[in-house]
Amino acid sequence: MDLSTLTLAQLRDLQQQIPAELKRREAAEKVNVLNEVRAFAKARGFAIEELLAKEVKTRVSAGGKVKVKYRHPQSGEEWTGRGRKPKWVEAWLAEGGAMDALLV
Repeated sequence: MDLSTLTLAQLRDLQQQIPAELKRREAAEKVNVLNEVRAFAKARGFAIEELLAKEVKTRVSAGGKVKVKYRHPQSGEEWTGRGRKPKWVEAWLAEGGAMDALLV
């Protein structure tokens, strides 16, 4: 298309038509791609919704449950020693208790 032959009015009209045409074509392309992905998944025995479900876990944990390292002597509350110190540990330390006294 030779734009140099168009008048200013024709160029402005074309400029207004382009965004609408881009949106229309983009929407049509999205539908086509989604249909292709659905067909690809179906050919392998899956539904696309099944593959995109939040319940799907992609990471497999190598280890098991972490053993408890600390236990409160009166309440029995437990902590593995990982992550942030629980409030009961902070309270124990604030009262002058030692971490060694909580060891299991």
